[in-house]
Amino acid sequence: MWLFLLGLILGLFVGGVFYLSSRREITRLDEQRQLLHQEQQIVLEFMHNMVEAIGEGVERSELFKRVVHAAILSTGALSACVFERAVDERLRGVVVEGLFPPQKPLPVSTAMKITTRTRFIEQVLRSEVLEVGEGLVGEVAKTGEGVLIADASADPRVIRHDDPSLIVRSLVLVPIRFKEKNLGVLAVANPADGLSFNETDFSLVDSLAEQAGLAIHNADIMNLQIEKNKLDLDLSLASNIQGMLLPKNFPQKPGLEVDARYLPAQKVGGDLYDIFSVGADKIGVAIADVSGKGIPASLLMAICQSNLRHFAKNCRSPARVLTRLNAVLSDEMRKDMFVTLVYAIVDPSKNELIIARGGHELPLLGHKDEETNLFRTRTIGSEGMALGMVPPALFDEVIEDKVIPFHKGDVFVLYTDGVTEATNFEGTEFTTERLADLVKQLRNSSAVEINDGILDRVARFSGPDGQTDDVTLVTVKHS
Repeated sequence: MWLFLLGLILGLFVGGVFYLSSRREITRLDEQRQLLHQEQQIVLEFMHNMVEAIGEGVERSELFKRVVHAAILSTGALSACVFERAVDERLRGVVVEGLFPPQKPLPVSTAMKITTRTRFIEQVLRSEVLEVGEGLVGEVAKTGEGVLIADASADPRVIRHDDPSLIVRSLVLVPIRFKEKNLGVLAVANPADGLSFNETDFSLVDSLAEQAGLAIHNADIMNLQIEKNKLDLDLSLASNIQGMLLPKNFPQKPGLEVDARYLPAQKVGGDLYDIFSVGADKIGVAIADVSGKGIPASLLMAICQSNLRHFAKNCRSPARVLTRLNAVLSDEMRKDMFVTLVYAIVDPSKNELIIARGGHELPLLGHKDEETNLFRTRTIGSEGMALGMVPPALFDEVIEDKVIPFHKGDVFVLYTDGVTEATNFEGTEFTTERLADLVKQLRNSSAVEINDGILDRVARFSGPDGQTDDVTLVTVKHS
């Protein structure tokens, strides 16, 4: 009987112990589930906040501010800081909230220079430069692994300061990363309740940093796309401007055949040609190469063309036209830009052309030699410098008019360096010599056919992927 009662009591005791143990385990699991749920809610709310920020187009610094603030709110920390990994691979404190302790010994001599301690600490952190691998922050950046320091007083890696407000009791440092790319380090210091950070705090900060890395990567991608769209718009506008500048119809003059071609290497090029009437029986022919690309180059082309036509109306000296044009462009263009240009007046009634050259490629003339009666090609040399490169006084001293006989059957070819400097797969250039020989071969063809032949030969020479520069070509034939 006593044995039965003893067994019964022992069974009840064991059952009670098992029951209490089970209840404690259930309670512990419930607490873990609640903590996990809270962490999930915090992370989800943070993700939503970051998505809104990206949609608003905020800068990266603002995203980092939200990361720091979320870390402090979710862990109850007194301070936090983001150390961004810059292009030079060094780490710099870019955003700080609270009195986050500097990661290098504090320069005592400068402590009194700032009126408020918070501003002083913030300036110190922003001025600090940490190498990857240097200190705790550098270690996390190097390894890509987070660090939880529950008791900072026992860890020799933690920097110690004399200022009591900068004493570190507990610390969490985690990498802000996207895939294999480390964007920086998020550091959180000192829980407000005086206790230590635990694994739950570490997991939460690590989750926030992981989502921050994804958000910052997406923001970078979106900003790149915005910049690309802006660039595409600039290129489209520049292309439209350029299309309006280049004439499609040429003046018809008795005894002259004229044709011009323009093949940009990209959406917008820096070449320009123009052909217009000068009086009743003459034409003005110009070709230019504007340094730079995009909107600046296209606007410079517009200024160049409009002024060229304006000055050419009442002036029969190409050199005088270029001196006046240079004076205008010198005031209008940026210091890093210039224009090379050839301008010629073709007069079939006098069988001559007058040419002035502003630093451009030497034009070609195909003509019949009076002594041998053979067709020859040669470059027309004349002095001149690029427009916008030197002061007007120096430019005016060098530029000159050159009068060249231009009889029936003669061919006058203007071109940009995209023609003569076209290269084949061996890196060999097409050269002016090849162009001159080709003009000689095509001398009996029309201006249109001459240009067709030149472009075809250059294309076959350089191959399908060989054009790396704009190709502009103007041919005038005295028929």
